[in-house]
Amino acid sequence: MSDIAKKYVKALAKSVDDKTLESIFNSLESIVPAFKNRKFTAIIQSSDIKKESKVDFLLGMLDNKEPKLENFIKLLAEKGRIELLPAIVKELNKVIEEKTNTYHGHLISGSKIDEKEIQDIEDVLSKKFDAKIKLDNIVTDYSGMKVEVENLGVEIGISTDRIKQQIAQTILSAI
Repeated sequence: MSDIAKKYVKALAKSVDDKTLESIFNSLESIVPAFKNRKFTAIIQSSDIKKESKVDFLLGMLDNKEPKLENFIKLLAEKGRIELLPAIVKELNKVIEEKTNTYHGHLISGSKIDEKEIQDIEDVLSKKFDAKIKLDNIVTDYSGMKVEVENLGVEIGISTDRIKQQIAQTILSAI
């Protein structure tokens, strides 16, 4: 399915300027969470509901009345590809990040990281990858720290358990 989404994104990206592409992305991104709702997906997948009604339903959820966006949603409905919208949004994000050389990622940690530290990590990564990197701190039960920038293919992890093992091994080897 991702290959099909890539084809739609490629065609869309060729047909609009960068500013319009970002506007379309922001609009489509706003409706992606609805795909997690059972009632919403039931409506979208129902063969009893006309395609035109599905288009009207989706367009009613959007503030952006960009003609290219409306035509894009109509095309997806006509081809029975509305379910691809989450994958299309993901692919659109990749295209926009590549065009702007700005990437978003996650800093996963066991506790909240100070904004200054996050900024320092962003600066180091930005220099390393010659791109603007923006990180969001996600607090989980992970014992350590992990940086993920999916669209750059970057995953860097520091596990406190592993550091403790290495320290213990170093101490034991010194004895």
